[in-house]
Formats: sequence, C-alpha cells, structure tokens
Amino acid sequence: MPLEEHQDSKNRRKCLTCLAVVGLLSAVSWTPACAQTPPADTSPVAAGIAAKGIAFEDEAQAVIAGHCVECHNADAKEAGVDLSSAAGILNGGDSGHIIQPGLPDDSLLFQMIESGRMPPEPHEPLDMSQLESIRRWISDGASFRNARVSEPAITQHDIVPLLHLRCVACHGGRRREADLDLRTKQSILKGGKSGPAAVPGQPSESLIVKRILAEDMPPRRQLVSVSVKPMEALELARLAKWIERGLPESDPAADREAWAHEASVSDEDRNFWSFQPPERPAVPDVASSDRVANPIDAFVLQKLQQHGLTLSPNADRTTLLRRVTFDLTGLPPLPEDIDAFVNDHDPLAWEKQVDRLLDSRQYGERWARHWLDIAGYADSEGAQNEDRVRPHMYRYRDYVIRSFNSDKPYSRFLLEQIAGDELADYEHAEIIDDEICDNLVATGFLRTAPDRTFANITNFVPDRLEVIADEMDILGTAVMGLTLKCARCHSHKFDPIPQRDYYRLTAIFKDAYDEHDWLKSQGPRTLPYVTTAERRAFEQHEAAITQKVDAVRKELAATDLDEQKKKLEQQITQLESQRMPEPRIRALWSRGEPSPSYILMRGNYLTPGHPVEPGVPAVLSRDDAPLDIRPPWNDGRSTGRRLAFARWLTRPDHPLTARVMVNRIWQHHFGQGIVTTPGNFGRAGAAPTHPELLDWLATEFVRQNFSIKAMHRLIVTSNTYRQSSAVTGESPQRDPDGLLYSRAPLRRLEAEVLRDTLLFVSGKLNDTPYGPADPVDLRADGLVTSRESENGWRRSIYVLQRRTQIPTLLENFDYPQMGPNCIQRGESLVAPQALHLLNNRMIHQLASHFAERIRSEAGDDRAAQISVAYRRAFSRYPSEEEVTAAAEALEQLTTQWAESSNSKVGMQGTDQQALVTWCHAMFNLAEFIYVD
Repeated sequence: MPLEEHQDSKNRRKCLTCLAVVGLLSAVSWTPACAQTPPADTSPVAAGIAAKGIAFEDEAQAVIAGHCVECHNADAKEAGVDLSSAAGILNGGDSGHIIQPGLPDDSLLFQMIESGRMPPEPHEPLDMSQLESIRRWISDGASFRNARVSEPAITQHDIVPLLHLRCVACHGGRRREADLDLRTKQSILKGGKSGPAAVPGQPSESLIVKRILAEDMPPRRQLVSVSVKPMEALELARLAKWIERGLPESDPAADREAWAHEASVSDEDRNFWSFQPPERPAVPDVASSDRVANPIDAFVLQKLQQHGLTLSPNADRTTLLRRVTFDLTGLPPLPEDIDAFVNDHDPLAWEKQVDRLLDSRQYGERWARHWLDIAGYADSEGAQNEDRVRPHMYRYRDYVIRSFNSDKPYSRFLLEQIAGDELADYEHAEIIDDEICDNLVATGFLRTAPDRTFANITNFVPDRLEVIADEMDILGTAVMGLTLKCARCHSHKFDPIPQRDYYRLTAIFKDAYDEHDWLKSQGPRTLPYVTTAERRAFEQHEAAITQKVDAVRKELAATDLDEQKKKLEQQITQLESQRMPEPRIRALWSRGEPSPSYILMRGNYLTPGHPVEPGVPAVLSRDDAPLDIRPPWNDGRSTGRRLAFARWLTRPDHPLTARVMVNRIWQHHFGQGIVTTPGNFGRAGAAPTHPELLDWLATEFVRQNFSIKAMHRLIVTSNTYRQSSAVTGESPQRDPDGLLYSRAPLRRLEAEVLRDTLLFVSGKLNDTPYGPADPVDLRADGLVTSRESENGWRRSIYVLQRRTQIPTLLENFDYPQMGPNCIQRGESLVAPQALHLLNNRMIHQLASHFAERIRSEAGDDRAAQISVAYRRAFSRYPSEEEVTAAAEALEQLTTQWAESSNSKVGMQGTDQQALVTWCHAMFNLAEFIYVD
C-alpha cells in the first residue's frame, strides 16, 4: 500500500522505518496527508524547497518587510527571529520553527500575526488581505523562489536528546542492559555484549536500527515499568540519517560562538531598578523629629509630608501588645502580660516585650507558616485524585520552625535549602549530627511541588518536567521575586529573561532533578540519614519488638490446646502493630553527572533545541561566569552546581535576594509590601511605593548578617508600626489605600491564627511541638475536621496539610491551595465564614470550654465573668457600658434557657448554658476576628 494511504500510525511507522533501512532517508522530510500536525523533526527547509505554487517573493515578502523586519532582522533579532532572509525564516527563533509548511494554523509566525500579538502596539496590525497573503504562502508549502538553502546539518544535538528520551533508561549510566551505554557517540560505537550499536555510514547494518525496527527495543512489556514510550518512525529516520552521515558531531566551541548572540540581554535591560544591586540611601532629614524612632520613620515621614500628611498618634499600650503578639506569635497576649506592660515605666518597656515575643517558641511557629506558604508546603503529593500523603514531609516543616526560632541567617537558610546535601559529606560521616541531618531536611524546599511521579503510568518525561517547572516557579517567586515560568515556552514577554536562561537555570538543578534519570517521588526519593541518635533509637525499638515476637513464636510452636494458639497469635499481631516506620528524609540530593540540557522549543520535550550549560539569568549578572562551579568532593557524587548557585544567590550585592525578603517581612507586618506584588519584582510587577526605604532595609538586612529577627525589631519599634489605626483628618482623601502608611492597617486574623486563637482562649490548645502531622477526618457531611487528642488540639501548623482535605474552618477563611505555592493570600468576605462560626459543632464545643474556663477563673460573679471573658477574648477590660450590656444579655439568656421546654439542667445549668451562648456570640464579633 502506498505510504500516503496509511491512516493508522502503526502502518505509517512501519513504512517509514522500512524506507529508512533501505537507505531512502528522504522520508525524513515527508509529511503524510492525513497528519494533523507535522512531526517534530520535519525539516521546513527541505519542505520549502520541494513545494510548488505561491512563493514567498510573490506576496508574503512585501508584507513581512513592511510590518515585521524592523524588529526581526539580522541585527535586532527579537525573540531570536530574523525575518529578513529565507535562511532566517527557516531557522526560526527561541521558540523553535516558526513555519510549518502547508499548515498555517500550526505555524508560530501565522499564530502571532493572526492573534494580533504581532506586530505589537503601537504598530498597525495586518489587514485581512495581508493576513491572507501569509496564509496562502504557508498553505502552498512556504517555498522560496530565489533562495538556495542547503539541507540542515544533523549532529549529536539532534540525536543525544532522542536517545535519552527513548533508550537511556535501560542503556545509560545507572542501568546498562547488555552492557550497552547509548549516551554518547563513543559509547554507541563501543557497543555492548552484541557488538557496536552503530556502523558509521550503514544504518541498515546498525544493531540499534535493527532492534528498534524489529520492535525488540524497547521491550514492549517493560515500557510502563521504566515509563518510556517507543521511538517514533520519524525519530528512527532521524537516527538512521545521523548514522548514514557517519555520526557527525558539532564542535562545542563553535556552538558556543554561534549561539552567544542569540537572545542576548543588554545593559539597558539591566538598568531596570530591581535588576540593579541595592545601594544604601541616606536617611532623610525630616521635620517632626519627635516622631522618628528609627530610620524607617524618616523615610515614611518624608513621603507623608510630600502629601501633606504625617504619622498618626501611637496606639495605646493594650492595643499595641495585642497587635505585636499576634504579629510575632500568631496568638493573643495573656492578661498578665498586658498588665506587666501597661504598668512597666521603663523607657525600654516596648523593646523588652518585643524581645520576649521573639524569644518564644511560638514565634517560629508563626513565621514558619509564612515561609511554608511561599515554599508551597503540603503533606501530600497532589496532582492526582489519590493525593498520596508524604509521610516524611513534616521534618521540613519542623526545620523551618527551628530555623526561625534560632534566627538562622537568611543567607544560611537559603544555602541549606538549595544545596544542603553539598555542605557536608553525609554519606561518609561516622556520626550524623543535627546539623548534617538539618542540611538534608532543608532540601525539602525543592520537594514541595505537586508530584504525580510515584506511579509508573504518571512518571513519563512530561510528568517529570511539570515537577521541575513547578519547583522553578516556587524558587522564582519565593526567593527571586521573578516569574521565571513565563520563559519555559518562550522568552519572557515583559522581563529580559530569554528562554535560554530558563533552561540554564534548570540545568543547575539537573544533577538532582534529571528527567532522564528520575527517582519516584515517594520511597526512592528519600534518604535514610536521620541523626545517628534517632537511627539507633529506631533500631533498638525494632530489635526489642523482634525479640518479643521471637519469644512468642517459640512458645506458639510448643503449644498444642487451639485457644492458647489463638491468644499467642493475637499477641504477635499486637506486638507487630507497635513497629515504627523507618525514619527517612524527603530530600533532594545530587546523584552525579546529569544528562545534557537543551532548550525545549515552546516547552515541548519532543522538540529540543540548542544545548545549554548551567547558568543564572543574564540580566542579574554582569560577570561572564558568575557561578564558580566546583564539586564539593572529587568522587563524582556531586557537581556543586546548586551550591554555586546558592552562593551566588546570597551574595551581599545580589539585586533581588535581600529586597524580596525584607519586602515579605514588611508585608506581614503591614498587610502589604512596599512592592505590592511580592512575587514579581519585574517590569509587570508593581513599582515600590517607597523605593529608598526598600533599598535601605535591604542593605540593613545584609549589614545585620541577614538576621530576620533584627528586621522584626527594626520594624515593630518604629512609630510607623505603632500608629493607631483610626482614620482621621485628611488621611482618607490623601491616603485612601494606606499605601503611604499614614495609619496602621486593620487586619483580619488569618485562617490558622483564628483557629489557634479559638483553641487558645478556650483552654484547649495543646502546645506540643514538632513531629508527624495530626490527622484529619472527612465527615459524612463533607466537612473536614482536625482530630482531637487527649490534651486538646495542636496548632494549625501541625495539622495534616493534605491538598484535597483542608480543614473546613481553614478553607473557609482563605487557607491557600498550593498550586504550586502561595505568594500572597487573598482575603474574602463570604457567607460560609459567618455560617461556620455560627453553626459548626466544634465552635459550639469550644464555646462550652471557654465558658467552663471563665467560671473556673471568676466563679459565679457575673461582673468577674464578663471581665475575664473580655480579657481573654479581646485582650482588654470591658467598659462600664459593656459590663452592663453583657450582664443584661446573660440574664435574658438565663431566663430563656430556664423557660425552654428542653432544659432540665436546673438553675446552675441554665446559668452555664447562658454563658456558653454568650461566649459563642463573642467568637462571632468583629473584635475577636480583627486586630486593630
């Protein structure tokens, strides 16, 4: 049957491969009539030359010259595209081929023009007749009448990615079936047990072609187990063409020289404010020096005075302590702490309170939650309905809490999370101490993204690349303040980040995240290197159980009566249930030399382009080689790429690292950042409202050795932070959104803080730290609730964070979906929030506990009960009017409960029921949910 008449892919593939074997390799440029889109490796050059009909010079050339060549010529070459010559058009650009002969709708050039994205404003778009000229030319084969273009060369860069995709899973560095390695030209020629895999110039005599053609390789029964798909017909034809030409290789030096100019970044690009290293500005000399507690106030006052405003008066001490306690610990202050502060006449009384809060363990639990948001932390894999739990992920959560509590320098914090496995030789350490273990646990930062690759069927290269892309997204938005993911498929539309730079960045992580040398997301991608003390404790525990089980089994073997055997078997079962899972770490670590990295045209793993070396975004570096990549040890186990990157990232003069972090700290104290788009410091992000203040804070952060606690002290001891939230004077007109900081913001408690506060005031907060997450229950009515222990409920940070089963209370109050992370939480105002606080059984239960606590502290004295309730719930004493109103309400509620036909609890019981109802009402008041 003629090749063109084959409608099914299997028969077409057989015809093509037969043609390849007999040497009719021109089939590589054949496009079947029934194909929906051309194969990835179809040569547009050959197709364009062979086509007949309307040529480029007839109509399309004039249109392109008039509308496109100004930006896409041999000199400008935006997006790597040169439309001034046939060779430039056929070569394409950063996103791959821009012409697919015969298929205008699949041609990037036509797509961009038809959509109106090209030419960009303010240039005039093409009219319908001009657009039709381009369509006709491409539809007719995209030929060039006057161009003489030779067929493109084929080199190892066309073949190596293909072999890694289809063959290296079984014939590579870690697994060499038949002793065959197909990663390089040299290893292909060396071959394996059956001899050389390829015979230069003779594809039909080459074993690799024969085995693929016969469908012996890859073995069909093993495809799913290694998550590989068979080589396509045109891929095989490409391989055969390379062998026929003698396995040619391009010169690396020539490659670098040829590609050096592509998608370049100019000095003008680097002049954008956020791509420049921060310089320390002078502190402004402003009037009203009595309002300047530290340099922050000077910068803020300068801006306020320019708008005819000044700082608001400081809030009262009770309000201030409630505010800062929630800010730094996520819990309300204790009544005794308020009394101590109000009655402390020491000029440094405020500073003492700040230090006390920063030294509390609750500080780390509070601020770790902010980091876990941007890190995309979850206790489950997501990406599938199964949503498997990550049993070891809690170690990373605990590491973050400990790091904040110890005030670990932010530079060290990043170093450990990006390259902790390269900081110490954990594999050869005689003792695994806390520091070595923490280094490994820290790399869990790079393991937070949704990951479906735990199963064979969802562990193919595209699935793996999604994990890598999500991790790059997290890294970019959380640490660098850049939307790097935009450059995965094409050069960034707003920022000077070429597609090349995205793949240079992924190459840094490829020694650990290699799509061609992958470890499944759960068991295989964990390490056993917990501390030696924990490992020994586990082994002793297991040995003790084994000893007991062996003793019972011996007794069982010697027992005849059936009833006694049954008891012994039950005893064995009970003993076995006491075994513990092996302690392991969900980590990311270097696995040696990775596969080569290539730009993936339009993000498609089937269309690799130019190879790239590890590197950082060019716009952030003026050095030719900003990364000093050196393996930390000389046995090939680690490349040192991530360590070099982490050190570059934490350089004191890095344009973004310090700015992004101080902006986040500011954001969580004031409700918004100085840059209100905390994950985007690029051209499409918001400009800083106070650029000099931002740079002063960034340089001060570095000067203070990247101490996060030092930044807290600086911010919360400023008068800017201590202002009242009252809206007065000209503030509403001149600073309606509070962006000038003319007053303190009124803020609602976040989801976790609200839940923890409900537990705290009701006396049911279990303050046990660390360890595996507390389970959640999915109730029949669809609600998800955290499970209560004997001692109450733990803080929300310790509750299982399963992506598909978020506790309903948290979800209703805007707990984020990690997809893959959360840079800035939203704040909705919706009915389910009020309904949950009104009707939820757990809320009623906590109101009952709150009432019991009040009675235990105040007895039966109504005035004392009201005072205790206000101090616990609102951190203040009630006014006389509030005491009167509350007493009347309690009296009415007592009467109503007494008159209820269902009330059979007696007078004391009705008093308590009234108190419970009143406490429940307090949970629903705005003052309970908002911080002034």
